[in-house]
Amino acid sequence: MLKAILSTLTTTVLLVGTVSADTVRIALIDPLTGPMAAAGQSALDHLNFHAETINANGGINGDKIEIVGMDNKVNPQESLVQFQKAVDDGIRYVTQGMGSSVGSALLTAVNKHNARNPGKEVLYLNMAAVDPAFTNERCSFWHFRFDAHVDMKMNAMTSWIQGRDDIKKVYLINQDYSFGRAVAEAATRMLKEKRPDIEIVGQDFHPLAKVKDFTPYVSKIQSSGADAVITGNWGQDITLLVKAAADYGVDLPFLTYYGAMAGVVTQVGEAGVDRIYQVNEYYGDFDDPDMASQQVAMYEQTGWDYYWLRLSTMLDMLQKAAGKAGSTDPVKVAFAMEGLDVETPTGKVVMRKEDHQMQLPLFISVLKDDMKYGAEGTDFNFHEIAEISRDEVSLPTTCKMRRPDQA
Repeated sequence: MLKAILSTLTTTVLLVGTVSADTVRIALIDPLTGPMAAAGQSALDHLNFHAETINANGGINGDKIEIVGMDNKVNPQESLVQFQKAVDDGIRYVTQGMGSSVGSALLTAVNKHNARNPGKEVLYLNMAAVDPAFTNERCSFWHFRFDAHVDMKMNAMTSWIQGRDDIKKVYLINQDYSFGRAVAEAATRMLKEKRPDIEIVGQDFHPLAKVKDFTPYVSKIQSSGADAVITGNWGQDITLLVKAAADYGVDLPFLTYYGAMAGVVTQVGEAGVDRIYQVNEYYGDFDDPDMASQQVAMYEQTGWDYYWLRLSTMLDMLQKAAGKAGSTDPVKVAFAMEGLDVETPTGKVVMRKEDHQMQLPLFISVLKDDMKYGAEGTDFNFHEIAEISRDEVSLPTTCKMRRPDQA
C-alpha cells in the first residue's frame, strides 16, 4: 500500500511539475490501483529501475528518461482519458500492457491523434497487450510490440505439449475478453494441428478481475478428468486460480502465460512446485550473471522481482533507435527501430519491420524449490525446461502497413 501511495504521489509531481526540455518522457498507462495493481506497479518500478541505469550511462542521446505512471484501472475509457492527459502534457511515448481491450482503445487513439496532429506524433510501445490482430490486420506504423503475441506463445507451448505423451485431455480457462478468447482459440486450433489425439474436456471464460473464489471452476476442472490446464490468466486472476487449485488438491500441470506474475509464488508456494508452468521470454534460473545481479539489485531496491525483461529490452531498443536516428523525435525513432536488433540475456531479439512485432526466443519453465535466486523473497522460482528458438517462435503476418511517406 505504501509503495502504491508513493508511486501515485510521484506520478502527480511528474504531471504538474516543470519538466526539462531535454527529457524523454514515457507514460505508462496501466493499473496502479485496484485488484490488478501489482501488475502495473511492478512494471512501473521495473521501468524506473532500468531507466536509472540508462540515465547513469548517458541517457538517450544525452537526454534523461522519465517514466510517468498513469492509472487506468484496466478500463479502456479511463485509458483514453489518461492518454489525452499525456498528450496535453507533451508526452510523445506511451507504453501499456495490461489488457488487450485497453490496448485496442489506445491503438485507435494513437492512430487518430497522429493523423490529426502532424509534427506531434506519439509512439505506442506495447509491452504486453498480445492480441495477434495488433500486428496483423490492425498493424500500425505507430505501434511496436515487445512481447510475443498470443499465437506465438501458444505455438511454443503446443510444440512442447506435442512431445508430452502424458497429456491427452486439456481444460481451458481464460478471462472473458479478446485476449482470453484468443488464447482459447489458439490452443484449440494448434492442439488439433499438432496433437489431434488430445481432447478438450472443458472450457470456461470468466469476468476479468471480478472472480474472488475460483473453487467452482477448479471443481469443474477436477471433475473433467483433464491431464493439464491451459490458461492465459494474468494479475489476480492467475494468482487466485492456482491458489484455489492448490487448496483444492488439484494435482495437474497448469500451463500458463503469466504464472510468474507478482503474487503467484508467494500465494502458492510449495503446492505449485512441479505444477505451475509458464511460457515466457525469461525464466528464474538466471544463467546470465548480469541478469542474476539485476534480479538481486531490483528486489533489494523495489521489492519486485526481475519479471519484466521485455521492459529493459524495450528501453534498450528505444535508446539504440534514437542513437541510430540521431533524434528522439518519434517519427525518426520509429523508422530507425524497424528491423533493429538488441542482444538480451536470453538471446538476440529483432523488431520485425513488416509488422513491428518483436521476434524473440521463448522458454518453457516450471516452478521449483531451492532455487539460487528465489522469487518474492522465497526459495521458489521458475526453472527452464525447454527453449524454443526465435525462428521456431516466429509466425507469418498479414500486416499491410502504411507508413508516413505512403500516406
